[in-house]
Amino acid sequence: MTLRQPETPGIQIRPSRAPRSFPAFRSILALMLREMSTLYGRTPGGYFWAVAQPVGALAVMTVAFTILLRSPPLGNSFILFYASGYLPFLVYANIALSVQNSIQFSKQLLQYPAVSWLDAIIARFLLNLLTSITILCIVLFGILQFTEANATVSPGPIVLSVVLAALVGLGFGTMNCLMTGLFSAWSNLWSIITRPMILIAGVLFVFEQLPDWFQGYLWYTPWIHVTGLARTGVYATYDPAYISIGLVLLWAMIPLFFGLLLLRRFHKDILNR
Repeated sequence: MTLRQPETPGIQIRPSRAPRSFPAFRSILALMLREMSTLYGRTPGGYFWAVAQPVGALAVMTVAFTILLRSPPLGNSFILFYASGYLPFLVYANIALSVQNSIQFSKQLLQYPAVSWLDAIIARFLLNLLTSITILCIVLFGILQFTEANATVSPGPIVLSVVLAALVGLGFGTMNCLMTGLFSAWSNLWSIITRPMILIAGVLFVFEQLPDWFQGYLWYTPWIHVTGLARTGVYATYDPAYISIGLVLLWAMIPLFFGLLLLRRFHKDILNR
């Protein structure tokens, strides 16, 4: 005979779980605050330099190409044309570089069980995404308010281009975080490979100006789609037919998937190096 314990109506006994969501949130927030104080809190001016650097780069490009060209490829303002391509590309570049160094930057804190390698990646991604969005809004607002640029801004395409740029930066940054952790020379090699990236990202030109044979090669890169999409949000008459959001997502998700998968396997090896 088997004895059965009396059941209490309305009460279900479930195995206790210790969800990590709230501790993970606290770890991510702490890592973000630490990076803010490290990157921007130790230099005079702080976040001012984060805005001043892209403004300086845009000013140099504007002066240089104003001398060489009579008018920009789109609109009536050189600085707005370059800003519409450079700022989304900067979102990708900043996030990719920051995420690439996330484990090395937080290596000492990752020795604590409460902080995981994924927390470090998420913290750097979120902080740089928020910073990049702030910079983009400030610079675009300043250009439209204090220059003679004529534009009808549509936020939708700009937001979508920023999201895509951020995802591509996260994907490449995660994969490079793995590669840099396993091979110390990879960061230098990647820097050399990607140095001319801004020249093919559509910052200085529009896709339709290029020869057909070059368009065929350049179409397979994600950055030309991101910059083209951003310009549709600034220039109402610009309607590119070449943009493929699906292609950009493939460039983002494939390295992100394999980067996360392999980091889960090799993050302890990276931390012990």
